[in-house]
Amino acid sequence: MIKKLILPLLLLSTVIVSAQSPMEIHQKAILIDTHNDILSNILITKQDVGKLQNTGNFDLVRAKQGGLDGQIFSIWCGEEYGTGKAFAMANREIDSLYALIARYPDKITLVHNSKELQKAVKQQKMAAMIGVEGGHMIEDRMDYIDSLAKRGMNYLTLTWNNSTSWATSARDEVTKKDSLKHPGLTDYGKQIVKHLNELGVMVDVSHVGERTFYDVIATSTKPVIASHSCAYALDPNRRNMKDDQLKALAKNGGVICLNFYSGFVDSTYSPKVAAFLHQHKKELDSLTQVYHDGDLANIRLNAIYRSESDKIRPPLSLLIKHIDYIVKLIGVDHVGIGSDFDGAESYPLGLDSVADYPKITEELLKLGYSEKDIDKILGGNVLRVFKANTGK
Repeated sequence: MIKKLILPLLLLSTVIVSAQSPMEIHQKAILIDTHNDILSNILITKQDVGKLQNTGNFDLVRAKQGGLDGQIFSIWCGEEYGTGKAFAMANREIDSLYALIARYPDKITLVHNSKELQKAVKQQKMAAMIGVEGGHMIEDRMDYIDSLAKRGMNYLTLTWNNSTSWATSARDEVTKKDSLKHPGLTDYGKQIVKHLNELGVMVDVSHVGERTFYDVIATSTKPVIASHSCAYALDPNRRNMKDDQLKALAKNGGVICLNFYSGFVDSTYSPKVAAFLHQHKKELDSLTQVYHDGDLANIRLNAIYRSESDKIRPPLSLLIKHIDYIVKLIGVDHVGIGSDFDGAESYPLGLDSVADYPKITEELLKLGYSEKDIDKILGGNVLRVFKANTGK
């Protein structure tokens, strides 16, 4: 009788000792976010994101609170930056990242491969990486790719919304369709993909059109990433990926990193935000004149009218639904996090900054995801693809 009582007590004791809180599980994982637009913003705002900020989604203080271990910073400029300007802007933004690292060497460091990233985590520093968002920033020059790679470029997004002379974007493949001179990758575009493979720079297929996507899959010898996209089946936005694309990405060994932007998460968001912007058009025009940047003006407008903008934000459960849908479709080994923080005006309720990543872990645990699977989603899968590209 005593033995019968002791055994259940021992088992109960084991369960209690091994039980971990969602935050403990979250903090143990290596969290990597593959897309954040803060660098292009701080060129305008001049904010010191090494210190706690009361605006925007990112700073090193909140990143620490949210358990963010690795951040791929987006290097971006619009299509109005043509030949002679785009590459220079890319370098200017990289300079701003270098300056941030120089100011806070005890908090953040530049890494070039998975080994350096894991070393940074052990040193309790954020691992900073670079993603160049838009092939127009290489200005059709292979030597510019080499230059950016030497400065730390970890991935190249082959197109932004605008196509290049060698690759077509999702926007142009949808809006221009048959009028495109070269849908997909040209021969030069395929050479670029192969060169990125040789350099160990990840190929990013977010923003590219379907034709370009499948050409990349057929050309790349290494796993690719979609740095900030969601599931087309749940939100049929041209920036999201269709089921067949997701299956092809998984077969390639790649990973799709989920975008937090409300417009890519919630299929009902676009008409609601259009009405909101129309209602505050005068204020938006004034803010655009102040910031000389429509996207940043939109972000500020939403902050000013927070109570109104909150009413049209989707629930966090919709983002989790995208994650769960893709996991069930192609497996947990091919899903990651690519927030697009500081690059959009709206995110699901509860996701206000980099301090809020633990909420995703908590929701995944509620759905029955294991600690091992959560580790993969938060950063393990990206780390695997990173290593597969760099070789270390």
